Order: sequence, then structure tokens, then C-alpha cells
Amino acid sequence: MSPTRENAERRRRVRVAGIVLVVVMAMVAAGAGYLYALRPATGSGSAVGGIVHIKRGLGAADVAYLLAGHGYIRYPTVFGIHLVLTGQTDRLQSGYYEISSDMSVPQIIQRLTEGPHAAANLTIPEGLTIAQIAKLVETTLLVKADDFKAKATAQAVKNRLGVQLPPTAASAEGYLFPETYRFELGTNPSTIVNRMVEEFRQRFMIPVWQATPPAERWGRLHEVVTLASLVEEEAKVDEERPVIAGVLLNRLKQGMKLQCDATVQYALAERKARLTREDLKMQSPYNTYLHKGLPPGPISNPGLPSLQAALKPAQTPYLYYVARGDGTHIFSRTYQEHLAAIKKIRGAGARGL
Repeated sequence: MSPTRENAERRRRVRVAGIVLVVVMAMVAAGAGYLYALRPATGSGSAVGGIVHIKRGLGAADVAYLLAGHGYIRYPTVFGIHLVLTGQTDRLQSGYYEISSDMSVPQIIQRLTEGPHAAANLTIPEGLTIAQIAKLVETTLLVKADDFKAKATAQAVKNRLGVQLPPTAASAEGYLFPETYRFELGTNPSTIVNRMVEEFRQRFMIPVWQATPPAERWGRLHEVVTLASLVEEEAKVDEERPVIAGVLLNRLKQGMKLQCDATVQYALAERKARLTREDLKMQSPYNTYLHKGLPPGPISNPGLPSLQAALKPAQTPYLYYVARGDGTHIFSRTYQEHLAAIKKIRGAGARGL
């Protein structure tokens, strides 16, 4: 090979080597940039986080821009590319997720494809109504209150307990057991209702109701639960629950009106600090100042102590009681004794049967 051709070949090789080097460096830089783009959007010290709702039907691009809009990822395009490269484009699941900007893109994708879904504790205190529980469900689990109420039906109780409630039972009121539950955000409202009724079955129906011989039950299940809901509203200390249940049952047996303020409160659109005389005249089947007997159904969802007290009320001679103001009551046998008790503590704004 002539010196001229040899020099030309050398220059060609140098050019090729240079091009290869540039390509390799570009690839390395691109790879490094790609890996950098997969890193968390912020460090742990400045991370932002929260609940992200991936609605059903959202595509991968929609999800990427949703995450970017919250500041959880930097580059929506890189998020989409990584989904494609890892074959997970069609694996994103709808639901609520707890996401933070200190999670890498692969970590976020893993969360959105495998879970866990965001969850929260739902604490139901004793004595709440379905309407009140529905508000808690909405604020805690992000499930619409109206959707929850629509599923809290007498049919739901029948399905779980195998008990046919009377026609007067318009809902699952009384059978949503007070407890602390844990649900994923956005849980189907039917699932929430069924879980609460199942807790009623496990905590009261099986170990208490079914363990009590039929001959020892003064009434049917719905009557007992209804009485328990009144006890829940009237009693403040556990020791008095069987006594108050006994008083109410005594009045029922003697054909007296229960005259229970809590039943009127239930009938009102909004609970009042104090009932008026006009309130006590309101036309409602729940107004036990006008109608004898138990109200058509429970007025709240009672806890286990009230349920036990209603099933086995205390044998007591009392027909009346009045609140002292400290959570306890004065119990009386006669109306004259009752009036004297009211007079004794009238300064505390006492009310009673």
C-alpha cells in the first residue's frame, strides 16, 4: 500500500473511531440521563405526598400527567417509556394510592400495578345513626354518603344474618356494629355495610343472642335491638344500662308511653340541644310521646353493653328516671317520686321519663 493510501486509511480509521466514541458517549449520556429521570422527584427532606385517585379508564399518559401535576414525578414521557420498556402499560390499576415524591418512577409504577391501595381506619362510636356513619365513611374512606346509605338496607341485614326484619325496618339501622374497621379508600359501600353487619353477627348474634334460650328472650331480635338503641341514647354509664332497659320494658308491659326524648330527636331533621313542647307534638311514628310501644325500629346503632342490657333487662320496680347531669340517673317507682326527683335536680336542667 502506497504511503498516500496508507495515510488515507489511517485518517478514515481515526474518523470512524471518533464517530464510535461520540455514539458511545451519547449512549452513555442518554442512559445516564434516563436513569436520572427515573430517580425520585425530590429528596426525603423535601418530599411531598398524598392520596392519588387513579380513576377507572385512565390511560398511561393520563396517569403520567396526573402524577406530574402533583409533583410526584418529573417527566411524564419517561414514566410512559419505562412502562413500555418494562411491559407494564396495561397493568396500571384503578384505585386510591398513597404516593410520595421521594419514590422513584419504578417504585411508583410498582405501587400502581401491585398495590397496596391506600387504606384508613374507620372508627364508629356507639350510638351513631346510619346518616352519621355515612358522613364518617365519606370523610374517611372517600365513599359518597348517599351511596353508603343506599346500601345500608334491611335486605343487607337479612343477607348476612338470615333474619327477616319486619316491614317497619326501613334500613340496616341498629345492625351496623360500632367498632374500628380498616378499609381501602374507595371501598365498595356494600362491602363496608356487610362487614359491619357481619361484626354484629360475630359479636352479638352468635355469642349472645343465639346462646340465650328462646324462652329467656322477652322479644324478637328487632325488638331487642330497638330497645338497645334507646338504652344507648339514654344511658351514659354501663352499670345503669340494664336498669334503664328494665324501666323501659316495665313501661311497655304496663301499656305506658315510653316518652323517650331520643326517639323524637331521631325523627327531627337535625338534633337539638333541648327539645321544645312543639317538638314533643310532632307527628312521627318515632315520637314515643304520642305513640305507645317501641318505635318502628332502632334509632341508632348500639354497642354490645346496650345490646346485652336490652336482651336481659334488670328486674326492677322502677317506671321513671331523670338525669342528674353527671351521667347517672335517679330512678323512681311512682310519678310522685319522679316529680320530687325532678324538683330536686331541676337546677341542672333535668329531663326524664
